[in-house]
Amino acid sequence: MGSTLLAITIGDVAGIGPEVIVRALDSAKFPRGAVPLVIGSLPVLQRAAALVGSPLLFRRIEMAADGTGLRGRVSDVWSAGEIPVCDPCGPDVAEAPAGVISAVAGDAAYRCLIHAVELAQARAVDAIVTAPLNKESLHLAGHHYPGHTEILAERCGVAEFAMMLHLPEPALTPVRRLLGRDSAEAGLAGTDGVSIVHVTLHTSVASVPGLLTTEAVTEKIRLMDQFLSSAGNVRRAIGVCALNPHGGEHGLFGNEEQLVIEPAVAHCHSEMNVSGPFPVDTLIRRAVLGEYDGVVAMYHDQGHIPIKLIGFDAAVNITLGLPLIRTSPTHGTAFDRAWRADRPATAAGMLEAIRMAEKMARRRT
Repeated sequence: MGSTLLAITIGDVAGIGPEVIVRALDSAKFPRGAVPLVIGSLPVLQRAAALVGSPLLFRRIEMAADGTGLRGRVSDVWSAGEIPVCDPCGPDVAEAPAGVISAVAGDAAYRCLIHAVELAQARAVDAIVTAPLNKESLHLAGHHYPGHTEILAERCGVAEFAMMLHLPEPALTPVRRLLGRDSAEAGLAGTDGVSIVHVTLHTSVASVPGLLTTEAVTEKIRLMDQFLSSAGNVRRAIGVCALNPHGGEHGLFGNEEQLVIEPAVAHCHSEMNVSGPFPVDTLIRRAVLGEYDGVVAMYHDQGHIPIKLIGFDAAVNITLGLPLIRTSPTHGTAFDRAWRADRPATAAGMLEAIRMAEKMARRRT
């Protein structure tokens, strides 16, 4: 395979998305095998380059609706030392106020994502990398979705999907040292980082017990196993979280473990290397130390908090169950620091998302 063409969506232009994209493109750590096509407002990207003092030049490219001839046009622009840009945004998006919720920014973020999905479905690009959008702006624009994940699932026509956070192996090394041992000293085999998938996602904590079903837990275990297999992970050790403190203490603190989670683990056990449910505090430690490659969390914060605590800038959001590849950094729009030269945003998360997308696309082919 030659170069990997990545569609990088600009996200909410009022946030740090444009800045982290520019910083990533201008970084020496940008993967050599990746070729970017930024989907977003050309004037906004030029303004972001000026903000960070980047010499990057951007050139708008036109294409057929199905992306015919796109690779050749992108390659020509990239070879000339410029960044190819496809701009489906209206002219008013360039005037969206920084750090403010607005319908115009929410609509532009939605348009860019849909355009990237259409290109990926037409196989005109190899993967999608998304900068963060703001859910309130998205809703203000009339697009009533909880976030990227649900839009992608609907557009791809899939019913079984999940948000997964992946922490690459290098990010775990300092934590293992802090805990007093590493995977080699513990006699463990984990070398591919840690991934956490969520059974429920963007919903209230109060609604989680009612949403958990054995079928839903089983589905997420299968999606995790499929991801680990596609990533070349041989061991594919999966640990499943309990919902309640101390794993419910045999029903003293709740019975979701016995009624819902244990049957799912038992159903998958004969086909997959899966065990649980375990109390989340001990399971995460065991996974970080290398005992598990994948973790199935029951709700949003159960998975997000440990991953973001350990490696906020290194973690990658990957959508499972789609017929296309989509990654993103795990941070949000950061309206409080957007478009401020005195508070520069880091591109570490965007670079890791780009690196992961390029790696996954190469493995898929």
